[in-house]
Amino acid sequence: MSLAIGSASSSRNMEFDDNNKMIGGDNSGVMKTNDEDHDGGERTERQMSESETSLYATDHEEEDDEGGSNKIQLGPQYTLKEQLEKDKDDESLRKWKEQLLGSVDLNTIGDVKFLSLSILSPGRPDIVLSIPENGRPRGLWFTLKEGSPYNLKFSFQVSNNIVSGLKYTNTVWKTGLKVDSSKEMLGTYSPQPEPYTHMNAQETTPSGIFARGSYSARSKFLDDDNKCYLEINYTFDIRKEWAAT
Repeated sequence: MSLAIGSASSSRNMEFDDNNKMIGGDNSGVMKTNDEDHDGGERTERQMSESETSLYATDHEEEDDEGGSNKIQLGPQYTLKEQLEKDKDDESLRKWKEQLLGSVDLNTIGDVKFLSLSILSPGRPDIVLSIPENGRPRGLWFTLKEGSPYNLKFSFQVSNNIVSGLKYTNTVWKTGLKVDSSKEMLGTYSPQPEPYTHMNAQETTPSGIFARGSYSARSKFLDDDNKCYLEINYTFDIRKEWAAT
């Protein structure tokens, strides 16, 4: 009712041309002209366009981040032998590099060679295990006593290249279910003829009837670039007592 009355009262004071533009009477703005509608439409479309552009840019920025397009692109990597060969005509630079490297055998194949794994537990002889080159020890690799503290110690040799951010990861399964996962940083190592050793933090084997039994595990040694130097797949037991030596 009130809307009909307001509309009739306003129309008495307005005249329009052929294009529906107001040319006289009360400019109270009760009715919008075509130009105003057009301008408003342009503003609305412009706002929507800006909003869509902003969302589109944000989506693509996220895609760039996820896709890694903004990652730093590293240049080609060279072995130490290749670097020395490049500088063989510069006598002073070549001697400086040779002094830094010492007696490293540059003809050694491979970057990291793992020699042995030792299991150390207080009050008993160390268990020293050789590591097969294929990373697959045959049969049961070792037996641990339940509820016993122990450390893992790795012996390895680094040649040819600096190994940056070497880390150790280990995953353990029992009857097909994952029961443990761990990761430990070993460090950065330069080439040298003598082996390195690294001892992991002390752990304690679980105890109880449900802890005893056979386990399967996978250990990996990777660097900052996720290059895997060794993967070991093996089985071990947890028993009431240590295995006889």
